[in-house]
Amino acid sequence: GIDQAMRNTNDGISMLQTADGAMAEITNALQRMRELAVQASTGTVNTTDGASLKAEYTALKGTIDDIVADTKFNGTALLSSGSSISIQTGIGASAQTSITFANLSSLTGIGDDISTNGGAQAAITKLDADLDTVAGARADVGGAQSGLESRVRNMGSMVENLSAARSRVLDTDFAKETANLTRTQILQQAGTAMLAQANQLPQTVLS
Repeated sequence: GIDQAMRNTNDGISMLQTADGAMAEITNALQRMRELAVQASTGTVNTTDGASLKAEYTALKGTIDDIVADTKFNGTALLSSGSSISIQTGIGASAQTSITFANLSSLTGIGDDISTNGGAQAAITKLDADLDTVAGARADVGGAQSGLESRVRNMGSMVENLSAARSRVLDTDFAKETANLTRTQILQQAGTAMLAQANQLPQTVLS
């Protein structure tokens, strides 16, 4: 049972790592979008450059939308539903750990139009909030992962100690039993040798 709980917990760790990897890419995209919004905010950008900045900004928004929608673990959406998943991390009926994922399908800053100065300024403010949201979600995932890793180490120790206890109860002490076997064999050989000498003594007297 403990072995299976360890496997369950390691699956939970893999799920959290999947979510964290996706959120790391979202963070990178948001940082680039914020950089583009800052660049679009200055008055020295001409119309052609502004259109290029808007095109890249829109493409990054699509990338974030795709990551949020497509990040799944064994068919379960991790970032688009705010789902809560229970991991059986022990052998008891109630030995479960609940993990709740943030819903990142509605980040506020990624929908702004940065083609105008006002839109770019508004995007900067909202993207700062989005970056905080994703950072908080990653912190929650990291904390949950640390907790699960601690459980795995604890269960590994339990398995080792229980196996050692079972071994002391059931298993043969081969060193001790080998020594007993050798002692018994020596005694048998000595007894056989003495019996042989005792049988030869009458024959010697008769001779």
